[in-house]
Amino acid sequence: MLRNYVKPLLKSVLVDTIKAPIRLYTPRRALMYVPGDDLKKVLKAFLLDADSIVLDCEDGVALNKKVQARINIRDILDKGKPQRKRPYDFAVRINSVASELIKDDLSVLVTGKNLPNTIYLPKVENVQHLETFSGYLDEYVKAQSNIGLIIAIESAFALVNVVDICKAAIKMSSKFTPVALLFGSDDFCASIGAKRTESSFEVTYARQKIVTVAKAFNLQAIDMVYIKYKDPEGLKKQAEEGAQLGFSGKQVIHPDQIDITQKAFMPNPDQIKWAQEILNAFYKHQKEGKGAFSYKGHMIDMPTVKQAQNVVDLANAIMININE
Repeated sequence: MLRNYVKPLLKSVLVDTIKAPIRLYTPRRALMYVPGDDLKKVLKAFLLDADSIVLDCEDGVALNKKVQARINIRDILDKGKPQRKRPYDFAVRINSVASELIKDDLSVLVTGKNLPNTIYLPKVENVQHLETFSGYLDEYVKAQSNIGLIIAIESAFALVNVVDICKAAIKMSSKFTPVALLFGSDDFCASIGAKRTESSFEVTYARQKIVTVAKAFNLQAIDMVYIKYKDPEGLKKQAEEGAQLGFSGKQVIHPDQIDITQKAFMPNPDQIKWAQEILNAFYKHQKEGKGAFSYKGHMIDMPTVKQAQNVVDLANAIMININE
């Protein structure tokens, strides 16, 4: 495992009023959606290598199939999280607060023997939506828990409120911990009347804002779906672009998209080597009582050290053998 020299010191670079938590890193390079009502697809999904398997009760499930989706997911949870060679995130996408189906979802999905690792809350428009969700979760989850929460930003109104939403999520006393912001591009474009383009320039501002706000609150940022699942080159280009923008991962809708997407968000050997050298140099200079230091002709300060630590966290989490 790579060394985690700087976790205690990184707290000093966070905004005090935010008090965003430092947490163990769970990779979410690819979030694979699976309709919860289709048991055959659900069982196959756990054989895939996606960092996050998202069993869906929302848009991927017809209204008359939602009861079956809840039953299927609850049955799998009761049997225990299916094991894989590599750890993964078991997530459930419930219906939105505005849909009024959320209580039906939670009354089934979080009242059994086991809880999902993460709940994905779609279409969060404002702080009130978050407060409503929190109240329902407190009502149905009796034991102490720490469920991860993915907050989906899917409209112009939500984007305007995203900072307040994050502040509330982190300060809220409930049985969840916010772990990521997710961008729902199709609903967002519909909300602003944008026409979709091949380059996706129409969502540039929204993507950049979501990344910026997520990272300011020490959350992951999950990029939009690439809907052309038979276009691997287009997916590769968009996934690599998302990684360059600062996204932590991307939503996928087909098994063939997983490998391409996860490679785009995986540190390469040169990046890992750079991160190791930066952290080793940082540790050495800290022992000598020095702050900023020079490394190969570049001045290195805490933001750069934090970037190196992010590479370390991801490499550790996806179990890269750093000695190879």
